Amino acid sequence: MTTGSGAADSGAPGRRLIVEADGGSRGNPGPAGYGATVRDGDTGELLAEAAEFIGRATNNVAEYRGLIAGLRAAAAIDPAASVSVRMDSKLVVEQMSGRWQVKHPDMKPLAAEARSVFPAGRVTYAWMPRNQNKHADRLANEAMDVGQAGRAWEPKPPKQQRAVAADAEPQTLPEAPATAPAGWARPADMGTPTTFVLLRHGETPLTPEKRFSGSGGADPSLSERGRGQAALAAAAFAARGSIEAIVSSPLARCRETAQAVADLLGLEVRVEEGLREADFGSFEGLTFAEVKERQPEALDAWLASPKTAPPDGESFAAVSRRVAVTRDRLLARYAGRTVLVVSHVTPIKTLVRLALGAPAESLYRMELAAASVSAVQYYADGNASLRLFNDTSHLR
Repeated sequence: MTTGSGAADSGAPGRRLIVEADGGSRGNPGPAGYGATVRDGDTGELLAEAAEFIGRATNNVAEYRGLIAGLRAAAAIDPAASVSVRMDSKLVVEQMSGRWQVKHPDMKPLAAEARSVFPAGRVTYAWMPRNQNKHADRLANEAMDVGQAGRAWEPKPPKQQRAVAADAEPQTLPEAPATAPAGWARPADMGTPTTFVLLRHGETPLTPEKRFSGSGGADPSLSERGRGQAALAAAAFAARGSIEAIVSSPLARCRETAQAVADLLGLEVRVEEGLREADFGSFEGLTFAEVKERQPEALDAWLASPKTAPPDGESFAAVSRRVAVTRDRLLARYAGRTVLVVSHVTPIKTLVRLALGAPAESLYRMELAAASVSAVQYYADGNASLRLFNDTSHLR
């Protein structure tokens, strides 16, 4: 649906227009919607808005639908215009600019439809940071809000109708509760969550031998297989197009994995000390069987209590404290965004455990493969939801 004072007047031929578009999915895939605006390229005046709830879809589908709606709104204003499209989806921008191939079967017809609105050469594409795309993002969220409530998004009246609309009786909305209920009782929409996509680093020479490899021993680089795993993960994230920032443990295997993704997505890697692996002390470099043979009492004590550290090492309780501090810092820094967190077995399992409110002993009951992906979403009321765990489908 669109509205705008320019829609009834085609304007001068060759007009310069700016389209800003966005789309989102609460679940990816999940309830999805898009938003788009059209502005005059010379004055910045808002000419049209578009938004729609599209049911269950992925982020990328919603983003493409937003692009198409924005282009169609621009064509309704002036079919002879030249259009500058600005989006915070690097995937859509790169694919529509022709620098990346459109491989996903769901994206191909959408990309073709977007290209059909204006002749080739009259539309240019540019990426912009998410915080500069707030108008389209707000429209997308409005569309999802009303759509999930069973209503259709309706545009605000254009300027010439606002005087009439101001005389209308205002709608009375129910008063919000003083505090949001917790857990499953919370409202369906707690705003845009912050998503941590948790990527374990690729294999090192120590990984297939199942040797303790923490932050207190050697700092091995990725093996050839590990570099291949990092490349496959990077390609999968590029295809989804949802990663907005990347943070990494300071250890080499994580930084190399993170950089493989960053190079493909055009993002920077921010190193976070709190994401490093546990220090396994005297266990470093040994297999479990070797530790059991050489240090049986120390191993039994370590397995008996998360508060007990290996000799000269770090306890799981200590790891949990620093990971929780790092989590809170990242949530404040990247509120409402999707962040790739490249780390190790213990920090990732700790983030999952904390999200579930599971006991410390649950760390011993989780398995994480090299280069596996997990995901946790954090909501404004302090609740968290585990969305994915130990996924390796991108490696097959």
